[in-house]
Amino acid sequence: MKVILLEDVDNLGEEGTIVSVKDGYGRNFLIPKRLARLATKNTVKAWEEERRQASRKLSKRKEDATALAAEIAKVEVVLQAKVGEENRIFGSITAQQIADGLAAHGVTADRRKIEIQDEIKVLGVYTASVKVHPEVVAQVKVRVEAETA
Repeated sequence: MKVILLEDVDNLGEEGTIVSVKDGYGRNFLIPKRLARLATKNTVKAWEEERRQASRKLSKRKEDATALAAEIAKVEVVLQAKVGEENRIFGSITAQQIADGLAAHGVTADRRKIEIQDEIKVLGVYTASVKVHPEVVAQVKVRVEAETA
């Protein structure tokens, strides 16, 4: 029996390969667990078309993420914090504050996708990374100023 593997299967092959397996293994294990699909002419064509469409969607998402990263790179987030001696702020600047600052500029970013390299505890200009796609990371400038009363 020939099957198309829908996922990587140990000791058998990788996703997308057509392999020959014993009838019982295919019928009783691979197909019911949705690890494989019977390889007929029509299913092979359908599977290839699904892969093409998925590839197009992924490339479109990456293009959108690249455009968003370019937009984020233009933004400078200005945050104000209470300051003590030697320009040290009380507490530290968090990813949530940066996400709120980006939202004020019309850019939505999940706080969990924002990474701050060093803790921000002193006034100044810093850089934070925003992961907008698994392959695209944007850099955003963060300026911390003293809060004016």
